[in-house]
Amino acid sequence: MNLKESTLWGLIHDYLQIYLPKQRNLSKHTIKSYRTALTLLVDFVKVQKRIPLQDATFEMLTNETISAFLDWLENDKGCSISTRNNRFASIRAFIKYASNRDIAVVATLKDIKKVAVKKPDKAEVIEYMSMDAISAIVDQPDISTLMGVRDRMFLILMYDLGARISEVLGVKLSDLRFGRTPTIGVLGKNGKYRVVPIMETTARYLQEYMMHFHKDAPLLSEQTLFYTATHGEIHPLSDRRIRYMLDDYGAKARKVCIEVPENVYPHMFRHSRAMHLYQNGMDLTLISQWLGHAHLETTKIYAHADTEHKRMAIAAATPENNPLFAKLNPERFTITDEDTLKRLVGLSG
Repeated sequence: MNLKESTLWGLIHDYLQIYLPKQRNLSKHTIKSYRTALTLLVDFVKVQKRIPLQDATFEMLTNETISAFLDWLENDKGCSISTRNNRFASIRAFIKYASNRDIAVVATLKDIKKVAVKKPDKAEVIEYMSMDAISAIVDQPDISTLMGVRDRMFLILMYDLGARISEVLGVKLSDLRFGRTPTIGVLGKNGKYRVVPIMETTARYLQEYMMHFHKDAPLLSEQTLFYTATHGEIHPLSDRRIRYMLDDYGAKARKVCIEVPENVYPHMFRHSRAMHLYQNGMDLTLISQWLGHAHLETTKIYAHADTEHKRMAIAAATPENNPLFAKLNPERFTITDEDTLKRLVGLSG
């Protein structure tokens, strides 16, 4: 099969390889989300229709198929309703793009509009930690080692910025601003850049961290703030490494603080910072800007947090005796197999 002879695969290729990265200028993490949704869908269609992957067409993407796919995500894959709806939004966005490129796809777009977004059975529960739990985790790295110094600094910034893990991993030296009002710039979803204030105490210890890891680097350098060195070669820290680190430090912290949850994951630090700010009286509009939310509705989940969670929340975001800080002293292709097809259109990699 020639790639250009298939409307579906040709448009998937253009969408993932040209439209999203070059015309929409979306981040690689956002594009990955779209790619994952489309990959899951075409694999589902292959199994359901019992056809070779390359034979999938837009005509097969009926509202019945999409509905069955979404139910499969929720019931078989164990996805939350939020994830289900996000996958559906990604698929719908692609089909809308395709319908603008090929009028024949308009019928498919019209058909899937019959599929409803599923409403959650109950209000979303926000998982976040008390300051005691966060402090216990931050206290676990062995700061007598360079790795421990790096890990603890990463944990502090992940909380203080309230940023997504990808945003913290992407911070460069040129994003740092020291002075009367220290700030760090982060690149968020859809390529939106925002500047987030950090505490003066955090800034001081960030400067100490840089004496160990960026002693001779100019502040306007494009070098990433956090990195790892292997055999003399510098590599950015990976998402996988951070999650492993949280598993390790979370397990150790749980032995000294019963408030540390069983599963500590990066986004929990973001939720914790947002909830602490909200409980300390910060307006939701400001919190929304702090977090880089595109819509205020997204931020309102913190206002609707579970009553028990509110009871357990700290009374202030960052009190003066905060233990967290006190302890910081167009070509044509011939498709012969499904893996190759996925690579060519951008569903793999």
